[in-house]
Amino acid sequence: MTNVVNKVLLYTRRLAINLITYGEGHSVPAHIDNVETGQYYKLNVVIVKPKEGGVFQTDGLIFSVMNRIFLFRPDLYSHNVTQIKHGKRVVLSFALHLNA
Repeated sequence: MTNVVNKVLLYTRRLAINLITYGEGHSVPAHIDNVETGQYYKLNVVIVKPKEGGVFQTDGLIFSVMNRIFLFRPDLYSHNVTQIKHGKRVVLSFALHLNA
């Protein structure tokens, strides 16, 4: 498994912005992000798509634009990323926790 580089650009109680680079061979297993209270939203913008693999999948999507921008509720729906077989995946992730 390759390393993941997570650069925190902003972190507050309600908003987090991260630039995350996933290397070749990496995958994210299916999971739900647990929050104790409130609603949790993520807007992920895929800046660099791998040449093969690294496909985002979820059971519930609010919207997607050109298979690069995804708004979803990670606290309600399972989500994962398939194994990156060739290249890397770079994501700008905005996480919003309402009523925290």
